Amino acid sequence: MKISIVTATYNSGATLRDTMESVLAQDYDDFEHIIVDGCSRDNTLDIVQELEPRYKGRLRWISEPDHGIYDAMNKGVMMATGDVVGILNSDDFYTSSDILSTVNREIREFDAVYADVHYVDPMDTATPVRHYSSAPFRRWKMRLGFMPAHPSFYCRRTVYTRFGLFDTTFKVAADFEQLLRLIYVNRIFTKYIPKDFVTMRTGGASSSGFESHKKIIRDHLRAYRKNDVSSNVFLESLRYAYRIGEMLRFKILKS
Repeated sequence: MKISIVTATYNSGATLRDTMESVLAQDYDDFEHIIVDGCSRDNTLDIVQELEPRYKGRLRWISEPDHGIYDAMNKGVMMATGDVVGILNSDDFYTSSDILSTVNREIREFDAVYADVHYVDPMDTATPVRHYSSAPFRRWKMRLGFMPAHPSFYCRRTVYTRFGLFDTTFKVAADFEQLLRLIYVNRIFTKYIPKDFVTMRTGGASSSGFESHKKIIRDHLRAYRKNDVSSNVFLESLRYAYRIGEMLRFKILKS
């Protein structure tokens, strides 16, 4: 089973090497890595070209203007030739070398699988600062704004063909809208894998700042309206109370 990994880049020279090395370290070799670059002005493409020979034909990349990260992801999914597609962001990397082999083994009877991720400080990628477990996720919880950890989400390419790609009119939560459409509305058959898939650096496009969270809530409410799903600001706020509790539990367990 061929797995396509899509990575969108723009001026990602500080982190892309870790991303690519984690792909090259996988113990499963039936994959392609698709890098969609938005005309980076730093050394991003130098890193791509340096590591390209080690892929032995399994790396494909383009560099051209785009309309943001979700547009770049859509390009990558449309370029994909694998049976299964996953997104690996350019400032993230696989937590272990058996992620793709795990996906290959677990997805066989399902439309998609998802797992856990953890966050690290950009200056100390060896020490977790927060875990995001997808274990508590249930389909009905999407009305409260919950979703599986998107960087851990691997889906059959035929699902995207049937139900569509990212809606690029959503600027910070197109991933939520897409999963709402796939999981809640169209009820694709999914499986949770109790495994940490991805190490994520804090400070990403949709993970920091009060204003960012306000934008996320606005996008979520628009996603509900677009997909005729009943929800509201109050239900959304319950998710933040849960996240605060999750962070407190993590700090207690860590201490």
